[in-house]
Amino acid sequence: MKQDALVNHLQNDDNELRLFSEFPIPSYEQWREVTEKSLKGASFETKLMTNTYEEFTLQPIYRKEDIERLLHVSNFPGFAPYVRGTKALGYVIRPWEVCQEISPGTPEEFNRAAQNDLQRGQTMLNLVLDRAALSGLNPDEAKPEDVGNKGVSIFRREDLDTALDDINLEKVPLYIQTGALGLPILALLLSHLEAQGKDPQKLSGCIGMNPLGALVQEGTIPCPLETAYDAMEQITNWAIRNAPQLQTILVEGHPYHNAGGSAVQELAFSLATAVEYIRALLNRGSSIEEIASKIRFSFSIGSNFFMEIAKVRAARMLWANIVRAFGGSDEVQKMTIHARTSAWTKTIHDPYVNMLRSTTEAFAAIVGGVDSLHVSPFDEAIRTADEFSRRIARNTQFILEQEANLSRVVDPAGGSWYVESLTDSIAQKAWELFQQVEDKGGMLKALQSGYPQDQIEQVAAKRRENIARRKDRLVGTNMYPNLQEPSLHVEKRGSTYKERAAAVESHQKSYNRGPIEEALQELKASSDQLVEKALKAALAGASLGELTKVIVHSNKERIEVKPVHIHRGAEPFEFLRTQAELYKNRTGSRPKVFLVSMGPISKHKPRADFCTGFFEVGGFEVLQNHGFPTIDEAAQAALASGASIVVICSDDESYPEIVPSLSRSIQRGNPEITVLLAGNPADNDADKYKQAGVDDFIHVRTNCYEMLLNLQRKKGIVS
Repeated sequence: MKQDALVNHLQNDDNELRLFSEFPIPSYEQWREVTEKSLKGASFETKLMTNTYEEFTLQPIYRKEDIERLLHVSNFPGFAPYVRGTKALGYVIRPWEVCQEISPGTPEEFNRAAQNDLQRGQTMLNLVLDRAALSGLNPDEAKPEDVGNKGVSIFRREDLDTALDDINLEKVPLYIQTGALGLPILALLLSHLEAQGKDPQKLSGCIGMNPLGALVQEGTIPCPLETAYDAMEQITNWAIRNAPQLQTILVEGHPYHNAGGSAVQELAFSLATAVEYIRALLNRGSSIEEIASKIRFSFSIGSNFFMEIAKVRAARMLWANIVRAFGGSDEVQKMTIHARTSAWTKTIHDPYVNMLRSTTEAFAAIVGGVDSLHVSPFDEAIRTADEFSRRIARNTQFILEQEANLSRVVDPAGGSWYVESLTDSIAQKAWELFQQVEDKGGMLKALQSGYPQDQIEQVAAKRRENIARRKDRLVGTNMYPNLQEPSLHVEKRGSTYKERAAAVESHQKSYNRGPIEEALQELKASSDQLVEKALKAALAGASLGELTKVIVHSNKERIEVKPVHIHRGAEPFEFLRTQAELYKNRTGSRPKVFLVSMGPISKHKPRADFCTGFFEVGGFEVLQNHGFPTIDEAAQAALASGASIVVICSDDESYPEIVPSLSRSIQRGNPEITVLLAGNPADNDADKYKQAGVDDFIHVRTNCYEMLLNLQRKKGIVS
């Protein structure tokens, strides 16, 4: 029976081959010739080729010939250089870790959220620290807005006892980004484990420090860089001996991505950062085998689906090449990748669209082959995620794994002519940029010179321009806004600063200062076994701030660089919407725009619809109509509308007859009205229309953001 089935299968394949052999395969030149005819004179390059922020051009079609020269295509998953993944079977045996960020402000809130999410499928605990803890400060030493905001306030062992209550870290992998100096947080965590009787040997995940990442994001770090590297070396060696499954160095591409950088820049600057860390630890006596195995990378996954898949694949290939160049074995050439869906792409308005953005980004991350993943809750840009938004984000991962079956296919992008070619293009460009950083003396010197920051800003400026002109579209923000949708409710929370500052005072009173001071002095005087001595101080009752001060007591000057500008792409248009809302609150109504639609619907509707969307993205209320038969009726309606902005909408053929007299009539009735014309007339006609009272023109090439901002300023909308 099995043999008969095989024969039938082969016969069917043979029939299909004969069927398709009747259709000749056209050459690229033949396809292009037919395509150019269909363009009817339009430029093939302009219409069908796409220039990317990564500075290469996407072709309209990819062919087998495009990947024939690529050596990595013939490699199997699980084999160097690991383009196709670090595991031979991909996610088939074990899927990626569901590593959702949990960031309520207090340890008690964190524990409730963590217990809930771990019971509902989260597989890796992601503890996000507040800015005070990342800076090595006790709450009473920090700014009030840095305590318990967008992260958990941790300053003592008891905080971790509370936050991690009834969570078994011998079984649950842990992910903590510890900022520039990881030793104080690690010491507090180890003191918690010892108090709970848990074995650090079974600790897994990443408790990773990233001094250069903190430096480029903040502009400075709370310790000399050499001190951070000394701590990195001590922590890494301790982990090799005592926590072999724990990674201790975190290289993050998020600052570059969230400043508006390209996929190539995020990748190149991340690799350059990792090389800086390798050299620092090699100089301190560690081996490449020890160092590379303790590094985890973390990338943001943006909205350009195939670009992000290719970025992740290219990252593994380049990292394998770098580690091999340092003499690392095949095993330590494997890159461990955490990813989070982009914060840069998320919007405040129409926030439920963020679910769709995150799903697409998560899809790309998984197809690319990441090891752990955070999917942004849809309200991430607005408020601390609640149980509902965390559940939707978490379930997105389960749907992709269990319903979309992404865990059943090994390297689903492998062999795609487009993806393989794109992977190579990103790798080539990222390697070129990486070498430029190396030529400047490495990542630190490059940051001091401002080179990466300037490169990022150049791309960010292009993005801003394209968003302002609506070439890059953010649905619900600069395209297709919904002004009637109510804003998400943001619960007003009292500041946790006073409560946490009081907890510091109570903590200091509850411990005998003698053993604490003795342990801190021992730590201060030591240059080795820093982890063990920091642990001893933490067990005695030393706080995060005290540990940090002792570790960074060096008189060496702290480093400063120009920070990158962290932002979201939607912010300019969100500013316009906010100003319009404030205006509505002051006056009782939104700023109004009246469309003077002239003639039959077929003449004015396309431009009227365009203008409606154009102004609504700035929060304006657009008053429409079905068109006016005469100029007098149109002018009277415009004046009676109460709108301070009027847009004339019709077709180009009708404009010479109606625009001059209509605009003059409106200006005579109310000189304060701004008259705009929908369209992009020739220079001679534009001059005539301006002489007749038209202030400006609206068309697809208009910088939408700048025009709306200028109108808001002119009309007193900007407060």
